[in-house]
Amino acid sequence: MSCLFCRIIRGEVPCYKVFENEHALAFLDVGPLSVGHTLVIPKSHAATMDEVPDECLADMMVAIKKVAKAIRAEFGEGMNYNVLQNNGRMAHQFVPHVHYHVIPKPNAEQGLGVHWPIRETPKPAALTTLAASLASHCQ
Repeated sequence: MSCLFCRIIRGEVPCYKVFENEHALAFLDVGPLSVGHTLVIPKSHAATMDEVPDECLADMMVAIKKVAKAIRAEFGEGMNYNVLQNNGRMAHQFVPHVHYHVIPKPNAEQGLGVHWPIRETPKPAALTTLAASLASHCQ
């Protein structure tokens, strides 16, 4: 398998490990948006989050929380941070292995910059229909 993150998990490619548990590995991003930018990945390969085995998700959230706490301990309790996860190329995912970014936000210039274009609010009837349809797929 040529997946970069799978190769890191197997130890074929070095990383700057921050944390590891049974199902997750956290390491520093080598192309960081700010100092301390860390990636948290599942140890089992999955291209998108909906493919991650359920038993891995809890360990991943624990790892993300530990990394966030470590960032605040290292840089100060007032440090803001973003947790970002993208699924698919159009959603800006460049390595096709699920990964969460924990990105320190020390100031307006460093860290993740977000432009959130506000769209027209859908009508309540459309929201009701969509919510019911999505709920039917969550069963």
